[in-house]
Amino acid sequence: QVQLVESGGGLVQPGGSLRLSCAASTNIFSIYAMGWYRQAPGNQREVVAVITSRGSTNYADSVKGRATISRDNTKKTVYLQMDSLKPEDTAVYFCNGRNDLLKQDYWGQGTQVTVSS
Repeated sequence: QVQLVESGGGLVQPGGSLRLSCAASTNIFSIYAMGWYRQAPGNQREVVAVITSRGSTNYADSVKGRATISRDNTKKTVYLQMDSLKPEDTAVYFCNGRNDLLKQDYWGQGTQVTVSS
């Protein structure tokens, strides 16, 4: 069982920045795709950014140019840097680790991000 723990959420003003962290209990990055998802009240969970086991990255159109996903293998941590935050970025952000071949899918508990003046 892999445990994922998010941190770094909070209240930020529009135009501000945040860096979310996701600490994994085991170093799974070489065989898992790691992603950040978010869910706003009344909405479905949506993907924000993904980094594959090979290090390729993909972003939702809504955050392209404003978000950067990265990972530190030695710290077993995945990061999401969010800049130029907008009120519509307000959501609970979840970390995900997935390996389709092994049919394993892990989620963190989520961290709240609120963008408001």
